Amino acid sequence: PAVLAALREAAAAGTRIASVCVGAFVLAEAGLLDGLRATTHWAAAEEFAHAHPRVEVEPDVLYVDNGRILTSAGAAAALDMCLHMIRRDFGSAVAANAARMSVMPLEREGGQAQFIVHEHPPVPRGSDLEPLLEWIEDNLAREVTLTAMAARAGMSERTFSRRFREQTGTTPLQWLLRARVRRAQYLLESGDHTVDRIAQQAGFGSVTAFRERFRKVVGTTPDAYRRSFRGGRAAAVRVDGRSPGSDGQRQAALPVRLG
Repeated sequence: PAVLAALREAAAAGTRIASVCVGAFVLAEAGLLDGLRATTHWAAAEEFAHAHPRVEVEPDVLYVDNGRILTSAGAAAALDMCLHMIRRDFGSAVAANAARMSVMPLEREGGQAQFIVHEHPPVPRGSDLEPLLEWIEDNLAREVTLTAMAARAGMSERTFSRRFREQTGTTPLQWLLRARVRRAQYLLESGDHTVDRIAQQAGFGSVTAFRERFRKVVGTTPDAYRRSFRGGRAAAVRVDGRSPGSDGQRQAALPVRLG
């Protein structure tokens, strides 16, 4: 009872409270999750939903952010949640540094319904495609076709597509689209350009195509994303000797979504 009373008092005072794994049971018992979305360890999700029917349980996400009340899945997912909170408070650059110091990826695959950090499309260091991938990142604002990529790699389109999937785990088009979305995220966080202008800078053919792809990958609209993550302006972070921010430059691997 004393713990529940302390939690209720803290919540009433506006304190941000986050639970790890089955800690969500305690928040629910205190009544802090009534009418809200929440998650917990997948092995306990069914029991949690049965015990607390007033909570909307989402067992397939890493964490849920309701503003002042957050819940995470297993212990590892709590690290994703912590990086998310760091990003909301201090910006993308600080969160990226925290992820590196924690030896954590900035994104983990999986269905999610809240904002999380998404990793930049993987660049397989040391592979024969590495120079090509860096060239793509440096030319995202331009039209980049499969034919052009294959020609630059010195391969036929069929051989290039097969080799690309072998080394990156995805298709050239999907890799390109993810890179463009990531560029757009950085521009939304750090600049004042309109969504139409950012669509052009990220290499999307139209603002409609940009909005559709952004929502599919990030889970929210460009405008909503900007409102969520402009609070902490991202500082310039050098990656491989380059500074992110200007057109034609490779962007730092900064944190993304879920909503």
